[in-house]
Order: sequence, then structure tokens, then C-alpha cells
Amino acid sequence: MNSSFFAELIGTMILVLLGDGIVANVILKKTKGANGGIIAITSGWAFAVAIPVFMFGNVSGAHFNPAVTLALAATGSFPWADVPMYLIAQFIGAFLGAALVLISYYDHFKLTDDKATKLGVFCTAPEVRNLKLNFVTEFIGTFVLMFAILGIGAYPLADGISPMAVGIVVWGIGLSLGGPTGYAINPARDLGPRLAHFLLPVPNKGDSDWQYALIPVIAPICGAIVSAFTYNMIF
Repeated sequence: MNSSFFAELIGTMILVLLGDGIVANVILKKTKGANGGIIAITSGWAFAVAIPVFMFGNVSGAHFNPAVTLALAATGSFPWADVPMYLIAQFIGAFLGAALVLISYYDHFKLTDDKATKLGVFCTAPEVRNLKLNFVTEFIGTFVLMFAILGIGAYPLADGISPMAVGIVVWGIGLSLGGPTGYAINPARDLGPRLAHFLLPVPNKGDSDWQYALIPVIAPICGAIVSAFTYNMIF
């Protein structure tokens, strides 16, 4: 394994640890951040993305997202030979990040009765279950994310600005488009923690909602690939 593998694994782990961590802090019982609301969650997720980009951008390119990796490979900007390594690292990192959230908030999971709330710490779920529109929402959010990443990367910026810019993009997507589905926009971020919820001893947990699980995996991949091809056709 090379340094890029560990950068993607640790970076995705930190992303999920901080991202799922802010959700746990807001929606579980008896936390310091209980009922912090959407601003806290979207801000926390923006920081959760930006921080590992600062840490590992120069090592692996800071994908931390299978949709980004696959879109870059599909458009010839990333070698297909490295795709399996990146995806494996991302999914392992996401699982480990979710496990660390469970450890950190274990007593609060025990104090929280609602099973859907506990699942919501780990992965996304639609507020209104309409799989076609849920797919479209995740597609649109990831299209914006990928388009912004390519645009930010296309122009020289001062050192340290790019990670902040990506964080702001994620913050904007969460505030504007996060309401319907919880804006997974990242297959690893959703599937890895969902698997952690399924396999790990979450206190008095319920179903892991596998009926919905393909939406936050397939829609972001499709959205990112279409976005990357669109960007390249225009610019």
C-alpha cells in the first residue's frame, strides 16, 4: 500500500468522524450540542470536508469520495488502475469514522430512544420517500459538487484557499439542497457508516434501511460523472 491509500483512508475517516460527529452532537439526547439545528450540521460537515483536504490534498488529491474518483477516471483525469485502491480506502475509512462516532457518543445512543434518529447519525434518509425524486436530488447536489471541484482546481489559487473553497461549496449544498435527502453526495460517506450501523453494537438500534441504500450510492456517482463530462465539454 502506498501513501495515497493511507491518505484516502485516514482522510475519509476524519471526514466521517467529524461529519457524523456533528450530527450525533445535534440529534442525540443529552449532548452539549443537542438541538443545534441545520446551521450547526451543515457547518460541521463543511469543516469535516475541508480539514482532511488541508491535511492530505498534496498526498492523494483528497478525493475522499468514490463519486469524485470515478468521475475523474471516466474523464481521463485519473488512472483507472488506481481506482480500486482509492475506493477500498474510502469505504474502509468511512466505516472506521462511523465506528469512532459510535464510541464517542455511545452513552448518548443509549439515552436516545428513537431508532430512526440513531440511524440518522450514520447515514442519510429522505424526509419524503419518493425514490425517483430522492435520486434526482442527490444527482443535482453531486453535480454541483463535482462541477465546483473541477472549477476550483482549474485556476491557480493562493495556498490554502482551495480546501476552504471546497468546504464552502459543501456548506452551500447542505444549506440549499440538503433538506430533502440529507445530501449524501458521497457513496462512501453513506454506505460505510450504514454498514457500521448494521454490523456494530449500536444500543437498541433498528433497521439500517437497506431499501434506500442504493440511492445515495448510485445517484452521486451518476451526478459526478455527468458533471465531469459536462464541465469538460464546456471548458
